[in-house]
Amino acid sequence: MKSKRNIVYLSHGGGPMPLLGDPDHDEMIKTLKEIAAEVGKPSTILVISAHWEARLPTVTSGISPGIIYDYVGFPKESYEIQYPASGEPELAECVVNALKERGIDAAKDDQQRFDHGLFVPLKIMYPEFDIPCVQLSLEYTLDPLLHIQIGNALKSLNWDNLLVLGSGSSFHNIRAFFTPDAQGALANNIAFDEWLRETINDVSLSEQERLERLVNWTSAPGARYCHPREEHLIPLHVCYGMATKSSSKTYRAEIMKKQFSMFYWGE
Repeated sequence: MKSKRNIVYLSHGGGPMPLLGDPDHDEMIKTLKEIAAEVGKPSTILVISAHWEARLPTVTSGISPGIIYDYVGFPKESYEIQYPASGEPELAECVVNALKERGIDAAKDDQQRFDHGLFVPLKIMYPEFDIPCVQLSLEYTLDPLLHIQIGNALKSLNWDNLLVLGSGSSFHNIRAFFTPDAQGALANNIAFDEWLRETINDVSLSEQERLERLVNWTSAPGARYCHPREEHLIPLHVCYGMATKSSSKTYRAEIMKKQFSMFYWGE
């Protein structure tokens, strides 16, 4: 019997700002709450965070990982945020086994804490912190095909009512957030976002065509403007690798005067 699974690629905003009442994140907060309502309450959450890179794909395997404030220069209250969700060592073991069975070496880390790619969106979506979580790192080369293959391997996970979150950002040019009138900024943002939505949503594309577009994402219009470094995009590749189909639903939100897309695959 096939286990129920939902997959979401989301944009988690600027550091802890979504949790500090920043009005530029209002649409993002509303969107994450809509996604949580669509998904319902999962049994367990697996998060692929843009903020953790490792030599091998690595999973948190501690029982009570805690959180790490992996940002600097924010108000004092941002270092008082709590999200004491438990870990799920059994799921961590299953993730490692699934990867190794497909020839992808992987590791567990029982000391790694949850970063803000996990606790910021989940504090909005599931504030009761009563759902066990496991976090999976990116592999440090950020190779797009490898991360699609990681997603392919994770398709074999037999874990009922699992929510898989690719936590990144469909636009991640930090300098552009602070120079909003830069020439071509909006055009590049919109062009790449439209390309991304077409790539993920277009049912007329074959899955081979969709894969090739994602592998060669740097050829998309505005790609390197929107992602000078791709760590915030690559969680999408893992999500697509698990889904291997067009998305069920797309969400759009304006965050810090930029256009963002988020994608949901339901089962």
